[in-house]
Amino acid sequence: MPKQPDPTAQPGWSLNQRNPKVIQSLMPLWEWLYHYYFRVQTSGWHNIGLHDQVLLVGSHNGGLAAPDMLMMMYDWFRRFGTERPVYGLMHPCVWKAVPQVAHLAEQVGAVPAHPKMAIAALRKGASVLVYPGGAKDVFRLHALRDKICLGGNQAFIKLALGHNVPIVPLISSGAHDTLIVLADLYQQVRQLHEWGMPWFLDIDPEVFPIYLGLPWGLAIGPLPNIPLPVQIHTRVCPPIIFERYGREAAHDSDYVEACYNLVCEKMQQELDDLVREVEQ
Repeated sequence: MPKQPDPTAQPGWSLNQRNPKVIQSLMPLWEWLYHYYFRVQTSGWHNIGLHDQVLLVGSHNGGLAAPDMLMMMYDWFRRFGTERPVYGLMHPCVWKAVPQVAHLAEQVGAVPAHPKMAIAALRKGASVLVYPGGAKDVFRLHALRDKICLGGNQAFIKLALGHNVPIVPLISSGAHDTLIVLADLYQQVRQLHEWGMPWFLDIDPEVFPIYLGLPWGLAIGPLPNIPLPVQIHTRVCPPIIFERYGREAAHDSDYVEACYNLVCEKMQQELDDLVREVEQ
């Protein structure tokens, strides 16, 4: 039986690529985007202490550009400095599809979204950022822009329980208006794939949106986009601490599901409150 390839031998599977100097060099660009392009208003950063180790759980918005994520990163670095270790879980396909972008992301702190990497980061004493909803979340319909969509992905709950770290939710309003997702044709495109059409770069896109945005106007497929200059409001929510932690709790499927539902409920409540405040 042939030996299966070791994914950790591939590019990106290391915590040592993070480079504070590269992060510092990007800060002026992020600062301009933060203050003048997206005109970000933020709150709740007092919920993370100077020495807290946390699992940051966000709701993705705004297509592949994900501007709220970038603005959250900027806020983290300007408050805690570029030396404080934090790693973000990124879809492994990025290393295959756009290796140059992936290499830059590595230096900012991105690692492949895999339990091994998340566990290694936590054991190192770092905080970890995860967007459980992934592509389905970041390209959800514009009509669902004010809905939390974590896609049923409960891996982050098991991670928090197994390593005794509190979950700190990150939410935003406005970022999903930087492009307008009209529909998702993934089921139709998947049917074509099953009939023989190959995936581009042999990567299952998971979504196939139709959206309005820059620079394409009307775009079909998960293409890169330039975000529209819409004001973004972000919020760091109070930490969520569960009743039980440890290996046993992380392997209790009913308890994991209850914790997942609690996180979704609290994030939705916080997002509803933020949207109401923005609209007032």
